[in-house]
Amino acid sequence: MVLISYLIMALCSCSGAQGEYAGLTAIKAYLNAKGERHRNVCLIPKSAHGTNPASAHMAGMKIQPVEVDKNGNIDIAHLKAMVDKHKDNLAAIMITYPSTNGVFEEDISDVCDLIHKHGGQVYLDGANMNAQVGLCRPGDYGSDVSHLNLHKTFCIPHGGGGPGMGPIGVKNHLVPYLPTHPVVALQLDKDACPLGTISAAPWGSSAILPISWAYIKMMGGKGLKHASEIAILNANYMAKRLEKHYKVLFRGARGYVAHEFILDARPFKKTANVEAVDVAKRLQDYGFHAPTMSWPVAGTLMIEPTESEDKAELDRFCDAMINIRQEIAEIEEGRMDSRVNPLKMSPHTLTCITSPNWDRPYSREVAAFPLPFVKPESKFWPTIARIDDIYGDQHLVCTCPPMEVYESPFSEQKRASS
Repeated sequence: MVLISYLIMALCSCSGAQGEYAGLTAIKAYLNAKGERHRNVCLIPKSAHGTNPASAHMAGMKIQPVEVDKNGNIDIAHLKAMVDKHKDNLAAIMITYPSTNGVFEEDISDVCDLIHKHGGQVYLDGANMNAQVGLCRPGDYGSDVSHLNLHKTFCIPHGGGGPGMGPIGVKNHLVPYLPTHPVVALQLDKDACPLGTISAAPWGSSAILPISWAYIKMMGGKGLKHASEIAILNANYMAKRLEKHYKVLFRGARGYVAHEFILDARPFKKTANVEAVDVAKRLQDYGFHAPTMSWPVAGTLMIEPTESEDKAELDRFCDAMINIRQEIAEIEEGRMDSRVNPLKMSPHTLTCITSPNWDRPYSREVAAFPLPFVKPESKFWPTIARIDDIYGDQHLVCTCPPMEVYESPFSEQKRASS
């Protein structure tokens, strides 16, 4: 029964970010129980996922960024300086492994040892576990707590914003401090001192958990390891194909990337007035949703093929990116206007292409069917043409109906009679 209680406490996180919060609250409760309530500084490398600082802040911690070196790894010299600066109040470090920069941190064990030496705990962001399953174990290199994105590594789909699952795993010393739930009577050890509840449902999105269970059972140990290997292989295949056309920002010491990689689009701003957002929007004309843009490095595209796409699909995406690079070259060489071109005017909707008036210096075919694999019968048409992305963020417009809409008929009668 105690095991069931701990399973409830570990499975209640409904997303990776909620898993981060659950893990950090467990760390916080553990430190409080030790009489070290003052420890509230969380070190976060700039190669971490964007949810990390938000989760640390919600857990009541102060965030201290840590720099990365030219190869995308944690800058050990800067890390040591920050550890020394905050050694009396150090609570934890959050590490994304492999990092969002697309590299395996080769000094990961040394980083964990350094944090533990100064009284902190290590939170390992498990969002990139699909590059680790069957190959390595976070606990072996020093992690104290980690979450698993079941909706990524273990097959639960999460398109359209959900549902997600981010259950956490912890080392023994953190078990008594896992979150609890008031709906379920938990039989915990007498030393348990959890910080509280982090989810409305004790089992999280429990209805989708059988998907991950079935996936693991059907894949087996060899299959899961092979999936991790394919995820890494796919990323390196794509990086190799694209490196002649774009700069791959970070690589490991041996010249390879992990399961994802970053393409640098920043030079094109100067040479062709083209930015990462233009490449992202142009990809829609080729039938692709854009990869992660401007994270973790502004002005870049972070590409993660995962293990689920076949080689033909990887090649289609690479062909699209290579062709887009050729379109950029036409601007650089003065053969296309720097303001009116396929990238700056993308994406091209069906309404736009079928308009009787076409006054652009490139053909409708170039706009809508830039490569042979983009065929009319299978074309995915963008629904909206180019919009001003920043305008909506800078000019908030209330779309709420006026208060009069909520007035009851009685209120209208009363006002009329008066």
